Amino acid sequence: MIHPDDDSGDALRRLESCGDDLARPRSVDFTVVFPAQDLAESFATHFRTLGYPASVEFAETVAELPWDVVVVNHMALSHKVIEEFENLLESVASKFGGRNDGWGCFS
Repeated sequence: MIHPDDDSGDALRRLESCGDDLARPRSVDFTVVFPAQDLAESFATHFRTLGYPASVEFAETVAELPWDVVVVNHMALSHKVIEEFENLLESVASKFGGRNDGWGCFS
């Protein structure tokens, strides 16, 4: 499959090169970072009400945005569906001062 030349495309190519069947649904962790715990908790609550598992952790992966929210979406992998879900996350995160910080899964 041809993937765009960006971080998600690179990750999808790596998975495929290891023999991963991207059509097989799996849990994908999307990380969104925030400046404060209350903002992270509000964001997580929003996605929990939509039916997505979401956890909040003080991780300091990004110094100025030390609070991580991991939202889990069970899905098959394609650049389009990843991009659509990241756009949804970003549209809500921006209201709480947060931003996307990547995604990952086990192959």
